Amino acid sequence: MRLEDPATNPPSEVYRAFHDYFEVIPADTSALLDEVFALRYQVYCVEHPFENPHEHLDGRERDEYDTRAAHALIRHKRTGYCAAAVRLILPDYQHPETAFPLERACTNSLYEEAKPWIGNLDRLKSAEISRLAVSKAFRRRLGEAETISGVSAQAVYSDAQGPDSRRRGFPHITLGLFAAIVRMSVEQGIIHWFAVMEPTLLRLLQRFGIHFPPIGPLVEHHGLRQPTLAAAATVVDGILRKRPDIWEIVTDRGRFVPRATT
Repeated sequence: MRLEDPATNPPSEVYRAFHDYFEVIPADTSALLDEVFALRYQVYCVEHPFENPHEHLDGRERDEYDTRAAHALIRHKRTGYCAAAVRLILPDYQHPETAFPLERACTNSLYEEAKPWIGNLDRLKSAEISRLAVSKAFRRRLGEAETISGVSAQAVYSDAQGPDSRRRGFPHITLGLFAAIVRMSVEQGIIHWFAVMEPTLLRLLQRFGIHFPPIGPLVEHHGLRQPTLAAAATVVDGILRKRPDIWEIVTDRGRFVPRATT
């Protein structure tokens, strides 16, 4: 049965709720990048000292991958604050064989059945989701302050449709970050995503139809993380089938839909 395209219908409750409070902004100017790097410093160097603050004396967390990455932030409309940020590490177009961070960290522990898939990827159309960071001001539910992605196993999140979706427990920022990832991927021609994510975040995403297949066991990387690899179009199609309302957020009502693999 063919699914009715949500973009032809009135916006869903969750779409309206997200855009009442937040907007997705490409960080494509030096001023916007400065906001991203400042938030990353606060999250990765101060609140969770995964990175050495003494190596970032200007209060901005950067690394060697930023120059080949697309960046985005989530703006809180009422206050103007940078609520969250994420980057998409793009291929090294001059040297496509250059490994992504996940490959460097997990090569020796990847599942054997995943290796042929990785070996056959079009590396010029693959990218790695990285540096998810949520401002502490927006991590106020139980246990969220201890995380970098703003998702806690202890917090209760609403995944209801309808009026319940406006409850504060709904993970608007998490879905906004995923919308930013989808938008950057479409704009950059990316069709496959590497990612190393918190298991709690992966479980929450699955509740909303967002599935990232694991390609190896849990690894120690800023805490226990799950290496994953996903075809962008397959992930987004799965959201449309399970949660058309969430599909509206992550594709901006069909404006940004990843191209299928060939």
